[in-house]
Amino acid sequence: MIPARLNPGDEIRVIAPSRSLSVIWPAMYEAAVEYWKERGHHVTLGRRSRELEDFMSPSIDAKVADIHEAFADPKVKLVISCIGGFNCNSILPRLDYDLIARNPKLLCGYSDVTALLNAVHAKTGLVTYHGPHFSTFGLDRDRDYTWRAFNDCLMQSAPVQLMPSDVAGAYTVLQPGVCEGAVVGGNLCTLNLLQGTPYMPDLRGKVLFLEDDNIMGDYFCFEFARNLASLLQCEGAQEVAGIVFGRFEESCGMTADVMRRIIRDAVPTDIPVVFGADFGHVFPMVTFPIGGRVRVEAGDHAEITLLAH
Repeated sequence: MIPARLNPGDEIRVIAPSRSLSVIWPAMYEAAVEYWKERGHHVTLGRRSRELEDFMSPSIDAKVADIHEAFADPKVKLVISCIGGFNCNSILPRLDYDLIARNPKLLCGYSDVTALLNAVHAKTGLVTYHGPHFSTFGLDRDRDYTWRAFNDCLMQSAPVQLMPSDVAGAYTVLQPGVCEGAVVGGNLCTLNLLQGTPYMPDLRGKVLFLEDDNIMGDYFCFEFARNLASLLQCEGAQEVAGIVFGRFEESCGMTADVMRRIIRDAVPTDIPVVFGADFGHVFPMVTFPIGGRVRVEAGDHAEITLLAH
């Protein structure tokens, strides 16, 4: 189920499914509001998005109420997270997935919001979007590329070929091959929180898009390797169609050669694997559809095409 496209003038609703909107620097918030308004959109805030309780977040009840109000409001066309954090998965049992399914609309965010994006898709079939937070556009870091990629995925319907940014350069092929399938993924450690719950998507035939943030310091690669192994031990994971890894902050120490060693014993050898696509905790970033279809062609070079988004 692909939601209606975003059009100029549409209302966007900013919610706080993870950390509170109040933790964002005022100047960054104002810059983001101005950026969206300049592009013709009407910005509204979840009524409880600035609440600040434990762990720099609104309460679970507040988060759930804002999500339900956003999906129930026919004027709202895009529901977008304000920022990430650590506790988005706590809201999943409280959500009314029937309400969301009856009122399909665009839902976007990344990082900790990976839990919400994949859960909503798993429970409703709605395609959701791993892409910038609202606050992302308050930072002048290659915003034009990020905006164009966001626009291509949420405002257009035609197939979109993901083009590497100047920062990333060409994608790296770790394993050759061609595949096509629906996308699952986002932030790896957050996605793994869904294992064993009703909110975990079926991995059979899926193309995994995976990234992670450095919260482990010098042990990042160790942590990423075991998290990937855990994901690929899930039921159905040996039937994944392909894997696309995002880009990693320099402090992660995650190079193409390190990733080759990580996947050597964990990933089936007959599927395409690509490294260095423009998503993750880096700028600029593309937007990709969780539940949408993608084609990955990995040979002398890699091409990634969003077919249905």
